[in-house]
Amino acid sequence: MLLFILIGLSSIVGIGLGNDKNQMIAQEIKVSLAFALAIATLAQSLGHISGAHLNPAVTLGLLVNCQISALRCAFYILAQMLGAIAASAVVNGYKPGESLGVNALNVSVGAGFAIEFFATLQLVLCIIAVTDKRRTDVTGSAPLAIGLSVGLGHLTAISFTGCGINPARSFGPALILGKMKNHWVYWLAPMCGGIAASLIYDFLLYPQTRNFSSRIGILVHGPQEEYVEINGEENNSPGPSHWPKQ
Repeated sequence: MLLFILIGLSSIVGIGLGNDKNQMIAQEIKVSLAFALAIATLAQSLGHISGAHLNPAVTLGLLVNCQISALRCAFYILAQMLGAIAASAVVNGYKPGESLGVNALNVSVGAGFAIEFFATLQLVLCIIAVTDKRRTDVTGSAPLAIGLSVGLGHLTAISFTGCGINPARSFGPALILGKMKNHWVYWLAPMCGGIAASLIYDFLLYPQTRNFSSRIGILVHGPQEEYVEINGEENNSPGPSHWPKQ
């Protein structure tokens, strides 16, 4: 998480140095590519270890999708927030006086909420879809697809909200600089988007057959596949924790 936010924020500092419209468009594309490539690279490198969620909205979506336990969800989100704070402090240390990419609304609160909601929804929906091991029609690189989804979210939202779609990424710079105006939008909208994406996929697009008691069991204890056999049997855990073989 620290590396992801460090790369992303490093691409943002200095973005407001020029007033030329074309320069601003180029900077927005640069930031979008930086976040997209960072998430794709880290997902490919670290996805087999922790799932490389790097985003509380993603983690919450996977909790609702019954891919992780509630306890793991809480620890993941805590780690993501600490990583974002540390990365923001590092960037602020070598580039003091910059805005650190603190997100701010250039539209109304309602419009900003909607933009953050749908931009996050498409990201979490993409993650759940491309890492669903039940599907045989999904080919190609899951990390690349997720990176492109992050890039799409940034290209869509960055001019209007600065593109949060990641509460931890929004929280780190805001905390370091003490700029918390409308910060709740960057938590509530992405979290709601992540939950909505999970419910849409789980009950409409590719329904699962789990009953209520099995879902509660997963929330408490985690999925059965999460427990790796000591005797060396392959762990076929579904979801981002174990990327599909290419």
